[in-house]
Amino acid sequence: MLHGIYKNKKVLVTGHTGFKGSWLTLWLTKIGAEVAGYSLAPEELSHFNLLNLPVKNYFADINDEVTLSNAIKEFSPDIIFHLAAQPLVRDSYDDPVKTYRTNVIGSLNVYMAALKAGTKTLVSITTDKVYENHEDGTAYLESDRLGGHDPYSSSKACVEIMTDSFRKSFLSDDRMLLATARAGNVIGGGDWAKDRLIPDLVRNASIGKKTPIRNPNSTRPWQHVLEPLHGYLLLGEKLLQNEKKFATSFNFGPNPEGEATVARVFEIASKKWDQIGIELVPDTGHKHEANLLKLDIKKAGQMLGWKPALSCEEAIGLSIDWYSAFYQDKKIKSEHDLDAFLKTKIL
Repeated sequence: MLHGIYKNKKVLVTGHTGFKGSWLTLWLTKIGAEVAGYSLAPEELSHFNLLNLPVKNYFADINDEVTLSNAIKEFSPDIIFHLAAQPLVRDSYDDPVKTYRTNVIGSLNVYMAALKAGTKTLVSITTDKVYENHEDGTAYLESDRLGGHDPYSSSKACVEIMTDSFRKSFLSDDRMLLATARAGNVIGGGDWAKDRLIPDLVRNASIGKKTPIRNPNSTRPWQHVLEPLHGYLLLGEKLLQNEKKFATSFNFGPNPEGEATVARVFEIASKKWDQIGIELVPDTGHKHEANLLKLDIKKAGQMLGWKPALSCEEAIGLSIDWYSAFYQDKKIKSEHDLDAFLKTKIL
């Protein structure tokens, strides 16, 4: 499993109480890492709380420079996976200042604190939405023009620009290897964020309600959460091995057949759990969200040997099975799902 490189390594995960962060923390503990997390305290209903993992917790904001710096200095990690962010497009319209402060300045705070603490390796997670998206079917390469229509996407593009500047300004001596990872529309069990398709579908299904859908023909590159996390871990492995050419940006997304409309996701999900229902409603919010987004993932395949392991149907099915087991049987399938993924897909 990843050549054992993480065994006994000290790994700090920012945003570890969030959806992706909690899955990454589970995976790291499973492969023998000593994990600490820096994040806001979790919501009462959270994947992190359900897992009850043996990790050291720093519950604070990445905008709190002193607490953040002290935590990184105290734990002295071998590698940091930086996931802490304001992650929601629609929330970014409601509070753009918080979005930019957290995503851009918060990331810079993490970088500076890591540099001061002598951390050698850092993987910073942005999003697939960092590109100037013309919605013309183009699959975006890591070298394509950055942009972002909404404040969230723009803030993450700013993080990418800031990261490139940080490398040039402070890391020309390679004293810290810093890479960024771009993935989005990640699905899987344990996500209860608002305004995300599958969490909305299952949350409403659990109380016998239909989910209002604004844009059934919107297309997204859906992928199970374990897919990009595998990519992040492979990328971190290369940096831990001091392979400097990997201190750059990487896309992690599904194969082209992993792209599906919202309507298609509902169709697959409702076959797995027949309580799931939708109703079409007009989009009266006038908040722009992209209708089509594609990533070119050849670089990750060629340099990291990474490739998607699950089909769109498998990813959606695995996600719905997790929620069905949680709501109907009070079971937490996370470790089971990770074991199955490790045994059958990537070893």
